[in-house]
Amino acid sequence: MDHTRNRISTGNAGLDYVLRGGLPRNRLYLVEGTPGSGKTTLALEFLQDGQSKNERVLYITLSETKEELQVVADSHGWNLSRIDIFELSAADEVLGPGRDQSILHSWEIELGETIKLIKAQVEKIKPTRVVFDSLSEMRLLAQDPLRYRRQLLVLKQFFSCLSTTVLLVDDFTGSGGNSDNHLHSLCHGVITLSRLTLDFGAARRRLQVQKLRGVDFIAGFHDFVIRRGGLDIFPRLVAAEHEIEYSNECVRSGIPELDALLNGGPARGTGVLITGPSGAGKTTLGLQYLAAACERGEKVTVYQFDERIDTLLARAEAMGLNLRACIDKGQLVVRQIDPAEISPGEFAANVIKEVQQRSIKILMIDSLSGYVAAMPQEQQLILQLHELLSYLSQSGVLTLMINPQSGFFGNMQTNGLDVSYLADTVILLRFFEAAGRIRKAISVVKNRSGRHEDTIREMRIDDRGVRVGEPLSEFTGILTGAPHYTGVANPLMEDRGSGA
Repeated sequence: MDHTRNRISTGNAGLDYVLRGGLPRNRLYLVEGTPGSGKTTLALEFLQDGQSKNERVLYITLSETKEELQVVADSHGWNLSRIDIFELSAADEVLGPGRDQSILHSWEIELGETIKLIKAQVEKIKPTRVVFDSLSEMRLLAQDPLRYRRQLLVLKQFFSCLSTTVLLVDDFTGSGGNSDNHLHSLCHGVITLSRLTLDFGAARRRLQVQKLRGVDFIAGFHDFVIRRGGLDIFPRLVAAEHEIEYSNECVRSGIPELDALLNGGPARGTGVLITGPSGAGKTTLGLQYLAAACERGEKVTVYQFDERIDTLLARAEAMGLNLRACIDKGQLVVRQIDPAEISPGEFAANVIKEVQQRSIKILMIDSLSGYVAAMPQEQQLILQLHELLSYLSQSGVLTLMINPQSGFFGNMQTNGLDVSYLADTVILLRFFEAAGRIRKAISVVKNRSGRHEDTIREMRIDDRGVRVGEPLSEFTGILTGAPHYTGVANPLMEDRGSGA
């Protein structure tokens, strides 16, 4: 049996993906959430999808007027002309002129009579999709929990005899701000929308499928934003569901001495952490790998959290890397991340899009501290980042992660990040003093994908790019920042000079 044939689309591609194909037809569902979380928008998406398929659809509104719904629809560019809308104020036509009722005083109408009106409207239109907005008004009409639940059972039994898929909308205002567990038990499925206000930045919204009988949906929280056109839902990334075959070759940097440190270079599908103090050349080293990939005709992407794109490109040009040409050819994409506007789910969705649509080979995140700072108050941020790195690994993408260390010399820390948990390869850059000058050293701390040199080499950056020298075998204590020279007077690397 093809279970997807008995599904109905929610009108939202992201939610359909979470539900693995949509909602089972002819069932009763609950969409709950606090005011402003996007319930009405999601409900209208559901009806818009039915309208586009020439289905009869009905919106029963007990709280909003048709004009208010039209304002929501206009903000998304939707046309409600083919959606049947039943307002509670229409009760005057049935209950007679002796009942001085209005939508502003809906609680004065008898609940039983209201249910009769709703049933009569459904039998008249015979819709395949119905939205009932909202249950809070029904609670006010009932004024008694037992009576309210009895009427919900009446509605459920009524719709069970029809070929109709129903969304009940609840905004918690009539239930003390909490979910109604009895209501959950009545419905075939429950979708919860929430809106989180952070200490700084835009509000975050997320969705959770609380239950869906007989369906293997993607559990957990899914970030989403409301944009023109509806809800843009970012399904939670499950790395195990995305795996392709790829060549486990080494990725070369174009610098033989640097490649020698990693026995040919980091392997595809691994994560490389480039760490060190500010100014040591971490981003520059990452750009070297990107430039070499562009020369091979590969596509790469940079997510820039810390630095302006123009500053990054100007810095690359100063060391002889023409990244603007790579951008013009479509090989390199640099995306500036607004640290106050993005959620972990949206960031992961953007990365997945880069991998699937552009087939990128290298991704650089500059920097991890910027990534963490951009997504405050996220309790499981590092776990989400690990899932993203697992996805990139299974897609054969080399991930370069730039992470600054606090301090310049001595015992420096990686800002609380567990580097062994995140990265397969760790490249460490350090400053050291020699002959009254501050110099830079590079070493590989670990490399899960194969052998690596345990030497410490000098690194210099000039107008022709990155240079890596011979092992500093005649120095001790370089990693402490206070080395001791034990050899003869052999010179260290000097600048090559402009155009040398």
